[in-house]
Amino acid sequence: MEFPQWVVDRVIARQGCLHPYPTLEANKTAFVIIDLQNYYTQPGYLGECAPARATFDAVNRLADRVRSIGGHVIWVQTSSDGADQFWSHHHAKMLTPERSARRLRELGSKHPGFEIAPGLHPSPDDLRVVKRCYSALTPGSSRLDEVLKERGVTTVLVGGTVTNVCCESTARDAMMMDYATIMVADALSAVTPEEHTQSLYNWMLFFGDVLPTCEVIKCLRSAGERPQ
Repeated sequence: MEFPQWVVDRVIARQGCLHPYPTLEANKTAFVIIDLQNYYTQPGYLGECAPARATFDAVNRLADRVRSIGGHVIWVQTSSDGADQFWSHHHAKMLTPERSARRLRELGSKHPGFEIAPGLHPSPDDLRVVKRCYSALTPGSSRLDEVLKERGVTTVLVGGTVTNVCCESTARDAMMMDYATIMVADALSAVTPEEHTQSLYNWMLFFGDVLPTCEVIKCLRSAGERPQ
């Protein structure tokens, strides 16, 4: 994506270049795909983000490349099981009773809303992580940090939906936990273009890099492969 000059100028002033990760070692890199479930992507669900469906090709393409050269693909799915208890403030104060009940139902782990959306191509060898709230890395939300550390991951690529909610929340925590973190622009989506764009501007200004799928693929290297 193109960044306005004021974003470019501030990023270069802060870190000396626009994109700080010219090479990504695949075996130390994980593509973390957030919430591409029926609940968040398909018509008729409470959490539908319709633009998410247009990202599926990019997600599949990057996942295929990461797998093929020894990287890690991790599908993160939200489950609402018990959320009215462990996330009681959110359900009691930030959702109407009707929306709370519907979210609890449609995101339950036994409901079709929990499942990965049709059109995506997870591999049986991909990792699955279940999270309980917006960030997969906030304490008590999921095993994502443990899974990343077990595999020696130091770089996290973030795709999925919604850009400015669960994706950005997880990415911010990843950056502050010292993972090099890249938001993959065309593998992300938000309810409106403005929310998507502003989230990525803010991310670029303060937290990490933003690249399209094609540029991430150019940067990826298998173990021992030298940069071109």
